[in-house]
Amino acid sequence: MNITATGGAEADAPHDASHGHARGPLWKLSVGAVGIVFGDIGTSPIYAFRETFSGHHLLAPDLLHVYGVLSLIFWSMMIIVTLKYVTIIMRADNKGEGGSLALLALINRSTSDKKRWAGGIVLLGVFACALFYGDSMITPAISVLSAVEGLTTVQANFQPFVIPISIGILVGLFWIQSRGTARVGLMFGPVMILYFVTIAVLGVVHVVDYPSVILASVNPLNAFHFFAQEPIRAFIAMGSVVLAVTGAEALYADMGHFGRRPIKIAWIYFVMPALLLNYMGQAAMLMSLPAAEAIETVKNPFFFLAPEWLRLPLVLLATVATIIASQAVISGAFSVTQQAIQLGFMPRLRITHTSESAAGPAINRAFTPLLLTEET
Repeated sequence: MNITATGGAEADAPHDASHGHARGPLWKLSVGAVGIVFGDIGTSPIYAFRETFSGHHLLAPDLLHVYGVLSLIFWSMMIIVTLKYVTIIMRADNKGEGGSLALLALINRSTSDKKRWAGGIVLLGVFACALFYGDSMITPAISVLSAVEGLTTVQANFQPFVIPISIGILVGLFWIQSRGTARVGLMFGPVMILYFVTIAVLGVVHVVDYPSVILASVNPLNAFHFFAQEPIRAFIAMGSVVLAVTGAEALYADMGHFGRRPIKIAWIYFVMPALLLNYMGQAAMLMSLPAAEAIETVKNPFFFLAPEWLRLPLVLLATVATIIASQAVISGAFSVTQQAIQLGFMPRLRITHTSESAAGPAINRAFTPLLLTEET
C-alpha cells in the first residue's frame, strides 16, 4: 500500500464487498490470521513467565507464587482476550474495520446528540491509539531480543552476540515487510502453526509429569491466595503477567484484514489451547525441580522446556516466530493509521492498495512521517 501526501483523500481499494477483508476458504483465512494476528501474543510465553519471577521483584518459584502466577495468566487470557476482545469487542466493527479509532467512530455516531461527551470520547480514543502505537514500537525489540537470548541456554559464550544478532534481525524484519499482508500471511501462517504445535507439545510433556497444574491454573483461589498473602508483590507481579496478553488488541485492530470469524476460530480452537498448555508446562517444570535448580531454570523457563538436543532448534523456531510476531502490531498499526486519516486525525493522504484481494501493512525504507509503502 502506498500512502503519499496529497491535498485530498483518495482510495484505490481492492474491489470487494466485504469491507476489505481477505477472501477465500475459511481454513485459508484462519491460517493467514495465525501468521499475522497471533504472532505477538503467541510469543509471550518466551518472556512472560520469566519476567514475572526474575524481574526487579524477584519471586521464589514455590507453590504459592507458581500457582498464583499461573492462575493470574489463565484468567487474564480468559477475561481480557477471550471474553473482552473475541466475544464482545470484535462485534463492534466500523464497516468491517476494528481498532480503537473504529470503536471511537461507532461511539461518536451513537452519541452525536450529546455534545458534552464528544471531547472526552475523542481523547480516550486517541489515547488508546497512542498506547497501541507504543506497543507497536516495543514489541519487535522485546520479542526478538528475548528469543535470541535463548542462545545463552545452549551455550553461555553466545551472550556477547545476542544484541548484534537481534539488531540484524530487526533490520531484516522491516526489509521483508514490503511484501505486504497477503504474502506475509501465507508465508508465515504455516511457520506459526509449527511454532504453536511445538510449544503445546513441550508443555504437555511436563504437564503429564505434574498434572495438578491444570487445576491450579483454572482455580482462581490460587490468584486470590497470592494477593491475600503478598498483596504488594502480587500487584507488582501483575505488571509482568500482563505481558501474557500483549498483542490481544491486534485481534481487534487486524479484524479489517481477515474478518471476525477466522480470527475467532483460530484463537479458540488452536492458539489459546497451545498457549495455555505451554504456560502450564512451564509451571509444571518449575514445581517438579528442586528449589535451587528451579531458581536457575526460572531465568529462562521457556527454552528449558526442551531437552538439550532440541534447545537450539527451539531457539531458531522461536526467533522466526518473534519476527512474525511483529507483523501483528505492524499490520494493526496500518489499520489504525488508515482509520486516523479517514477520521481526520492525520493529514489527508492518498491511499493506493496494491493487493487485489486484501488491504495490508508495510513500512517503507525511508521512515518519513508522510510516506508509508506497501507492495504485495
